Amino acid sequence: MVFDTEKFIPGQSVDCVIVGFDKEGLKILILRWKLVGLWGLPGGFVLKSEDLDKAATRVLNERVGISLPFLQQFHTFGKKDRRANETRFSHLSKMQVPQTFLDWFGQRFISTGYVSLVNLNDCDPKPDHLSDLIHWCPLHELPDLIYDHSSIVEGAIDFIRNQINYLPIGRRLLPEKFTMKELQQLYESILEKKLDRGNFQRKMLKLGIFIRHEKHLEGGAHKAPYLYSFDGDKYDALLKKGIGFAS
Repeated sequence: MVFDTEKFIPGQSVDCVIVGFDKEGLKILILRWKLVGLWGLPGGFVLKSEDLDKAATRVLNERVGISLPFLQQFHTFGKKDRRANETRFSHLSKMQVPQTFLDWFGQRFISTGYVSLVNLNDCDPKPDHLSDLIHWCPLHELPDLIYDHSSIVEGAIDFIRNQINYLPIGRRLLPEKFTMKELQQLYESILEKKLDRGNFQRKMLKLGIFIRHEKHLEGGAHKAPYLYSFDGDKYDALLKKGIGFAS
């Protein structure tokens, strides 16, 4: 691996929390480092020649091989001891990386956190040359992550929860067609509380941002729920004001 430290801004990095959703709940994309066996978020350094947002986009493409339609900065993590207690990377020498990389990696870093919302069926992440495994892990089953990456995940979920009415969570996390039950499950997973089914659906349908399709015929036809999709223009217009359908 060729690593030219002169190309990067000293002490600056980006870490990305990629969030997906299925019937089991929210999922977080994590990588396992080769030989060392440690789990962490996809992250990397910032080139002197690029904007911060461009760095996050490039890092994700390099680390997991995907380009994301939605990527938003949510917080900067700069505690002076955020990496002080991490000694497990002493085994990085096993990876046969240059000493310049080890020296660079050992300095203090201030990291900017980015969050992305993705449909699990629309992306096919792959581990990079530093990793031997990539995994969509349930939010509440995350392993011990390196440095303060657990805090970064918590910060990302808090950001999504606090900005739930202004983020395109439905359009990004659900398939193109979905049931109202699936939409409710998504909001319950983010808010971590049960929502009344009748009230939720009434508030949803009042917004006028849905297109109703044929019934979903997995069960008996008389019980089959309708499928819905978002009216893109109406959804985007309402999102700017704050959708406000979960309270």
